[in-house]
Amino acid sequence: MTTSHTADPRLATVLAGLAGLRNRQEEFYRDLHRHPELSHEERRTAGRVAGRLRPAGYEVHEGVGGTGVVGVLRHGKGATVLLRADMDALPVREATGLPYASTATATDEDGRQVPVMHACGHDMHVSCLTGAAQLLADARDSWHGTVVALFQPAEETGDGARAMLDGGLADRIPVPDAALAQHVLPFPAGKVGTRTGPVLSAADSLRITVHGRAAHGSMPQAGVDPVVLAASIVLRLQTIVAREIAPAEPAVLTVGSLQAGTKSNVIADSAKLLLNTRTYSEAARTTMLDAIHRIVAAECQASGCPLDPEFEHYEHYPVTVNDEVTTARVAQAFAGFFGNRAVRLPRQFASEDFSDLAADLGVPYTYWGIGGIDPVTYRAAQRAGRVDQDIPVNHSAKFAPVIQPTLDTGTQALVTAALAWL
Repeated sequence: MTTSHTADPRLATVLAGLAGLRNRQEEFYRDLHRHPELSHEERRTAGRVAGRLRPAGYEVHEGVGGTGVVGVLRHGKGATVLLRADMDALPVREATGLPYASTATATDEDGRQVPVMHACGHDMHVSCLTGAAQLLADARDSWHGTVVALFQPAEETGDGARAMLDGGLADRIPVPDAALAQHVLPFPAGKVGTRTGPVLSAADSLRITVHGRAAHGSMPQAGVDPVVLAASIVLRLQTIVAREIAPAEPAVLTVGSLQAGTKSNVIADSAKLLLNTRTYSEAARTTMLDAIHRIVAAECQASGCPLDPEFEHYEHYPVTVNDEVTTARVAQAFAGFFGNRAVRLPRQFASEDFSDLAADLGVPYTYWGIGGIDPVTYRAAQRAGRVDQDIPVNHSAKFAPVIQPTLDTGTQALVTAALAWL
């Protein structure tokens, strides 16, 4: 259990219920972790969330944008605060060794059977928000206004927020005065980090198909080898950040997948590459995307490809830019409650679609981070200079936030931020 430094009697009253909720909340988290669901398939999770909100007195809207859930709790006149958690998991085989580890599998959008794991901590987000929603409901006489608890599907595919908006979200909730969200990250549990301005990068994912000419492996002169071509493209793409982006401009380009051929002695007729870029400015983003198209086209021409390359831009996340006034308000509240555990969050190269919700609803927002790594483990890795090597990060098969104090901290952070308006 963590200690606080707050002098706000309202906050103390609301959080007084946390001790009685903790065991139930922890078991809820373990259950979600054991039963992860892929993007747009979060039916069980959504049902469990709705089952927690209704008894607490929330007006519940299910099926918003497919599997999204929204709970609205009104208590007199006052501000409206939107609190958001994402629900989806990833096609990753869990390797944490935890007693509540996932062994789930599912069929992905391409019809393949894949393992499923909460490798990004969304189960922690859901557990924190259901807990915060319960605490606010139980102590509603301590505040006035409206709480909107929003549980979003499909953050990992970048279209869950848009699906909820297209599914009529704005017609089901009052216009918020602020939109708030958090993410568990690989730094010491118990800490909460805020940052004004750009905090998460933009991201773009591309699927590129290059066309060669098939031939027997013993007669390469009769073909155009897409494997050699793709290898050249991968190497040349690495020069974009190194030689076309200013050194002070943050940018990342990753080729996450390269697939071609089925047999060692057959030259394939095509190769597919999956690329991901991360940028913090529209200028850098344009430079990156233009350079990718230029390099791929030039390498294909140099190889004598029989067909032009094909480009599919299949995912885009905007830059997450925290509103200055909203962030300052939350940071002040965090400083009052968490004391020196409230820190400045470094820029993250992760990406989110949370800002799509706020932008479409026309409300200011802030997005903060909570630590999820055992502090003793983190300090040991830090002393050894091995944080990058020894601390599993989000999307790793070994990423698993310690339940406490992570769960308490995330719940306390949501309540503290909400009460800065309510």
